[in-house]
Amino acid sequence: MTIPFLVTTLIVVVTPGTGVFFTLSAGLSRGARAGVLAAFACTLGVVPHLLAALTGLAALLQASAAAFEVVRYLGVAYLLYLGWSTARDRSAFAATTAAPPRSAARVIVSGVLVNLLNPKPTLFFVAFLPQFVDTTAPGSTRSMLACGAVFMLLTFLVFSGYGIFAARLRERVLTRPRVTDWLRRSVAGTFVALGVTLALTER
Repeated sequence: MTIPFLVTTLIVVVTPGTGVFFTLSAGLSRGARAGVLAAFACTLGVVPHLLAALTGLAALLQASAAAFEVVRYLGVAYLLYLGWSTARDRSAFAATTAAPPRSAARVIVSGVLVNLLNPKPTLFFVAFLPQFVDTTAPGSTRSMLACGAVFMLLTFLVFSGYGIFAARLRERVLTRPRVTDWLRRSVAGTFVALGVTLALTER
Protein backbone atom coordinates (compact mmCIF):
# COMPACT_ATOMS: atom_id res chain seq x y z
CA MET A 1 0.00 0.00 0.00
CA THR A 2 1.57 3.29 -1.09
CA ILE A 3 0.96 6.92 -0.19
CA PRO A 4 0.04 7.84 -3.80
CA PHE A 5 -2.59 5.09 -3.78
CA LEU A 6 -4.11 6.34 -0.51
CA VAL A 7 -4.10 9.98 -1.62
CA THR A 8 -5.62 9.19 -5.01
CA THR A 9 -8.25 6.94 -3.45
CA LEU A 10 -9.18 9.61 -0.91
CA ILE A 11 -9.58 12.20 -3.65
CA VAL A 12 -11.81 9.85 -5.64
CA VAL A 13 -13.94 9.01 -2.60
CA VAL A 14 -14.33 12.61 -1.39
CA THR A 15 -15.33 13.91 -4.81
CA PRO A 16 -19.15 14.21 -4.85
CA GLY A 17 -21.02 11.71 -6.98
CA THR A 18 -24.22 9.67 -6.84
CA GLY A 19 -23.16 7.84 -3.65
CA VAL A 20 -22.16 11.00 -1.81
CA PHE A 21 -25.36 12.74 -2.79
CA PHE A 22 -27.49 9.77 -1.79
CA THR A 23 -25.80 9.72 1.63
CA LEU A 24 -26.26 13.47 2.11
CA SER A 25 -29.92 13.13 1.19
CA ALA A 26 -30.42 10.26 3.63
CA GLY A 27 -28.74 12.10 6.51
CA LEU A 28 -30.62 15.31 5.87
CA SER A 29 -34.04 13.73 5.40
CA ARG A 30 -33.87 10.90 7.98
CA GLY A 31 -31.06 11.69 10.41
CA ALA A 32 -27.59 10.42 11.31
CA ARG A 33 -28.58 6.74 11.52
CA ALA A 34 -29.95 6.80 7.97
CA GLY A 35 -26.85 8.68 6.80
CA VAL A 36 -24.51 6.04 8.21
CA LEU A 37 -26.70 3.25 6.84
CA ALA A 38 -26.60 4.91 3.41
CA ALA A 39 -22.80 5.12 3.64
CA PHE A 40 -22.66 1.42 4.55
CA ALA A 41 -24.98 0.57 1.65
CA CYS A 42 -22.93 2.52 -0.88
CA THR A 43 -19.83 0.74 0.43
CA LEU A 44 -21.52 -2.63 -0.11
CA GLY A 45 -22.34 -1.49 -3.63
CA VAL A 46 -18.61 -1.35 -4.34
CA VAL A 47 -18.16 -5.11 -3.71
CA PRO A 48 -19.67 -6.35 -7.02
CA HIS A 49 -17.51 -3.89 -8.96
CA LEU A 50 -14.36 -5.09 -7.22
CA LEU A 51 -15.29 -8.73 -7.81
CA ALA A 52 -16.01 -7.96 -11.45
CA ALA A 53 -12.56 -6.43 -11.81
CA LEU A 54 -10.96 -9.49 -10.20
CA THR A 55 -12.86 -12.05 -12.29
CA GLY A 56 -12.57 -10.32 -15.64
CA LEU A 57 -16.22 -9.31 -15.91
CA ALA A 58 -15.09 -5.71 -15.98
CA ALA A 59 -13.12 -6.38 -19.14
CA LEU A 60 -16.28 -7.81 -20.71
CA LEU A 61 -18.23 -4.73 -19.63
CA GLN A 62 -15.56 -2.49 -21.09
CA ALA A 63 -15.37 -4.44 -24.35
CA SER A 64 -19.09 -4.98 -24.85
CA ALA A 65 -20.98 -1.83 -25.75
CA ALA A 66 -24.31 -3.63 -25.26
CA ALA A 67 -23.47 -4.79 -21.71
CA PHE A 68 -22.26 -1.33 -20.76
CA GLU A 69 -25.40 0.31 -22.14
CA VAL A 70 -27.71 -2.09 -20.27
CA VAL A 71 -26.06 -1.36 -16.92
CA ARG A 72 -25.84 2.36 -17.64
CA TYR A 73 -29.50 2.77 -18.54
CA LEU A 74 -30.62 0.72 -15.56
CA GLY A 75 -28.67 3.21 -13.47
CA VAL A 76 -30.25 6.12 -15.31
CA ALA A 77 -33.73 4.69 -14.76
CA TYR A 78 -33.09 4.21 -11.04
CA LEU A 79 -31.75 7.75 -10.57
CA LEU A 80 -34.79 9.16 -12.37
CA TYR A 81 -37.01 7.04 -10.12
CA LEU A 82 -35.25 8.44 -7.04
CA GLY A 83 -35.86 11.96 -8.34
CA TRP A 84 -39.53 11.26 -8.98
CA SER A 85 -40.10 9.59 -5.60
CA THR A 86 -38.26 12.37 -3.74
CA ALA A 87 -40.36 15.04 -5.43
CA ARG A 88 -43.57 13.22 -4.40
CA ASP A 89 -42.61 12.30 -0.82
CA ARG A 90 -43.19 15.41 1.30
CA SER A 91 -42.85 13.46 4.55
CA ALA A 92 -39.15 12.74 4.04
CA PHE A 93 -38.15 16.39 4.31
CA ALA A 94 -40.25 17.28 7.32
CA ALA A 95 -39.22 17.86 10.92
CA THR A 96 -41.85 15.56 12.37
CA THR A 97 -42.02 12.17 14.03
CA ALA A 98 -45.51 11.48 12.69
CA ALA A 99 -44.24 9.66 9.62
CA PRO A 100 -42.61 6.28 10.27
CA PRO A 101 -38.85 6.28 9.63
CA ARG A 102 -37.66 4.57 6.51
CA SER A 103 -36.60 1.01 7.34
CA ALA A 104 -32.92 0.11 7.47
CA ALA A 105 -33.51 -2.50 4.77
CA ARG A 106 -34.95 0.06 2.34
CA VAL A 107 -32.08 2.49 2.95
CA ILE A 108 -29.51 -0.27 2.40
CA VAL A 109 -31.18 -1.63 -0.75
CA SER A 110 -31.44 1.86 -2.25
CA GLY A 111 -27.81 2.67 -1.44
CA VAL A 112 -26.53 -0.60 -2.89
CA LEU A 113 -28.52 -0.05 -6.09
CA VAL A 114 -27.17 3.49 -6.45
CA ASN A 115 -23.61 2.15 -6.74
CA LEU A 116 -24.42 -1.24 -8.25
CA LEU A 117 -26.18 0.26 -11.27
CA ASN A 118 -23.34 2.64 -12.02
CA PRO A 119 -20.86 1.00 -14.44
CA LYS A 120 -18.15 3.57 -13.76
CA PRO A 121 -16.79 2.00 -10.51
CA THR A 122 -16.03 -1.24 -12.36
CA LEU A 123 -14.19 0.60 -15.10
CA PHE A 124 -12.46 2.66 -12.40
CA PHE A 125 -11.09 -0.46 -10.75
CA VAL A 126 -9.90 -1.75 -14.13
CA ALA A 127 -8.06 1.47 -14.96
CA PHE A 128 -6.99 2.45 -11.43
CA LEU A 129 -5.79 -0.63 -9.56
CA PRO A 130 -3.32 -1.87 -12.22
CA GLN A 131 -1.41 1.39 -11.74
CA PHE A 132 -0.57 0.30 -8.19
CA VAL A 133 -0.70 -3.51 -8.44
CA ASP A 134 1.29 -5.62 -10.85
CA THR A 135 -1.47 -7.95 -12.04
CA THR A 136 1.09 -10.38 -13.50
CA ALA A 137 3.02 -10.84 -10.24
CA PRO A 138 2.35 -13.71 -7.79
CA GLY A 139 -0.17 -12.70 -5.13
CA SER A 140 -1.64 -9.93 -7.29
CA THR A 141 -5.20 -11.00 -6.44
CA ARG A 142 -4.47 -10.65 -2.74
CA SER A 143 -2.94 -7.22 -3.34
CA MET A 144 -5.97 -6.08 -5.35
CA LEU A 145 -8.31 -7.31 -2.62
CA ALA A 146 -6.30 -5.36 -0.04
CA CYS A 147 -6.47 -2.21 -2.15
CA GLY A 148 -10.20 -2.75 -2.68
CA ALA A 149 -10.71 -3.17 1.06
CA VAL A 150 -8.91 0.12 1.72
CA PHE A 151 -11.04 1.80 -0.94
CA MET A 152 -14.20 0.48 0.74
CA LEU A 153 -13.04 1.53 4.22
CA LEU A 154 -12.33 5.06 3.05
CA THR A 155 -15.66 5.11 1.23
CA PHE A 156 -17.53 4.17 4.42
CA LEU A 157 -15.65 6.65 6.63
CA VAL A 158 -15.95 9.59 4.24
CA PHE A 159 -19.58 8.90 3.32
CA SER A 160 -20.49 8.49 6.99
CA GLY A 161 -18.94 11.90 7.62
CA TYR A 162 -21.10 13.37 4.89
CA GLY A 163 -24.22 11.72 6.32
CA ILE A 164 -23.57 12.82 9.90
CA PHE A 165 -22.78 16.37 8.78
CA ALA A 166 -26.06 16.51 6.85
CA ALA A 167 -27.95 15.16 9.87
CA ARG A 168 -26.54 17.94 12.08
CA LEU A 169 -28.11 20.50 9.75
CA ARG A 170 -31.43 18.66 9.71
CA GLU A 171 -33.35 20.43 12.48
CA ARG A 172 -32.33 23.97 11.58
CA VAL A 173 -33.16 23.36 7.92
CA LEU A 174 -36.33 21.29 8.08
CA THR A 175 -38.17 23.55 10.51
CA ARG A 176 -38.51 26.15 7.74
CA PRO A 177 -41.29 25.20 5.29
CA ARG A 178 -40.01 27.29 2.38
CA VAL A 179 -36.50 25.92 2.78
CA THR A 180 -37.94 22.40 3.03
CA ASP A 181 -39.86 22.72 -0.24
CA TRP A 182 -36.83 24.20 -1.99
CA LEU A 183 -34.61 21.45 -0.59
CA ARG A 184 -36.97 18.66 -1.66
CA ARG A 185 -37.15 20.02 -5.20
CA SER A 186 -33.37 20.51 -5.28
CA VAL A 187 -32.71 16.94 -4.14
CA ALA A 188 -35.17 15.57 -6.69
CA GLY A 189 -33.68 17.75 -9.42
CA THR A 190 -30.15 16.67 -8.56
CA PHE A 191 -31.06 12.98 -8.83
CA VAL A 192 -32.58 13.70 -12.24
CA ALA A 193 -29.49 15.68 -13.26
CA LEU A 194 -27.23 12.82 -12.17
CA GLY A 195 -29.35 10.43 -14.23
CA VAL A 196 -29.10 12.65 -17.30
CA THR A 197 -25.33 13.00 -16.77
CA LEU A 198 -24.95 9.23 -16.60
CA ALA A 199 -27.06 8.84 -19.73
CA LEU A 200 -24.76 11.22 -21.61
CA THR A 201 -21.54 9.72 -20.27
CA GLU A 202 -19.41 7.82 -22.73
CA ARG A 203 -17.43 4.73 -21.80
